Amino acid sequence: MRRVTAVLPAVLLLVAALSGCDVMKRISEGAYRNAVADGAAVELGERGVRLRGRLSCTTRAGRPESVMRIRCTGRTAEGAPVVVAGVATEADTRRPREHYVITVGGRSVMTADCLGRACT
Repeated sequence: MRRVTAVLPAVLLLVAALSGCDVMKRISEGAYRNAVADGAAVELGERGVRLRGRLSCTTRAGRPESVMRIRCTGRTAEGAPVVVAGVATEADTRRPREHYVITVGGRSVMTADCLGRACT
């Protein structure tokens, strides 16, 4: 609770400084980056790949704006580079179409349309 209380004033200042649409877009992009990093970590863990730390992800809106690209990077516990490259099309709909490729040390480990435990 103490951490939330410390962060709340900064969040309120950010909300006041940005328009409503900008805030929601940034929250959505942040949530997407976190979800992909978490999902990729789960997928790699299930394949016996241990990460050195949390994956770092960046997003880039494409053209048209309904396309969102993501790239996450990190290292395995042994030091091999990890890259997650993904694209979500129809990102502005309730059911975006996603596609991800995860490589470790330059080798493809998996290709998927969904990452993490929520995938069926």
